[in-house]
Amino acid sequence: MEKIDLFTLISIVVAVVVVWKLRSVLGRRTGDEEARVERYRAERRQGAQASPNDNVVTLPRRESEHAGADLGQDVAVADAEERIKAFPGINAEVRHGLLEIVKRDPAFDPEAFVHGARQAYEMIVTAFAEGNRKLLKGLLSNDVYDGFTRSMSDREARGEQVDQSFVGINKADILESEVRSGIASITIRFVSQLISATRDRAGAIITGDPQRIKDVTDIWTFSRDVSTEEAVANPNWRLVETQSPA
Repeated sequence: MEKIDLFTLISIVVAVVVVWKLRSVLGRRTGDEEARVERYRAERRQGAQASPNDNVVTLPRRESEHAGADLGQDVAVADAEERIKAFPGINAEVRHGLLEIVKRDPAFDPEAFVHGARQAYEMIVTAFAEGNRKLLKGLLSNDVYDGFTRSMSDREARGEQVDQSFVGINKADILESEVRSGIASITIRFVSQLISATRDRAGAIITGDPQRIKDVTDIWTFSRDVSTEEAVANPNWRLVETQSPA
């Protein structure tokens, strides 16, 4: 065997030391791997639970759903009343109705409600055009749902199809609000823009214009049970009435 010179020997020693160092670092457990995995799994579970139900739209209240419990009922109602008094664009009668709602649900916030109502309006208008009964079922009262489904069924029986694009909502104003027999109701006038056309079986346009944006005004009333603490715990509102502007 040939003699190993000093340079070769030193190189071998350095290589052995490097390999040993790499193995000691790469193979070492830091102790928080399982914690990181659990955090990842918890985030995935939380994300899955937060996924919205296809059949429900929650018209939001304040971030603190338990404001009454945290601050005390009197303080929570006083805070809610200040929000109502500061809400712009409403008359004394509407303000009185909103104050009646916050007496039963201090977490109610009119600004958040209008924001949620705008989302619900777009979803309902789009679902009606598409004939999406599953989505509409959770958003409408029984009477309104029956009226919508009859209209959709008649349209389908004629072989008609609606091509619609929702452009946006220009205005959403509260017109009326009240609490009667434990049921809170809020009426909103929506001024929106749509591109809509109805086609027959052959695809010919019957009504509307697929190239033109049209202004649409709807007056809708949403209701919710606030008669008991259990009812108040459910923040979901439903569309109970639709009107055309006079």
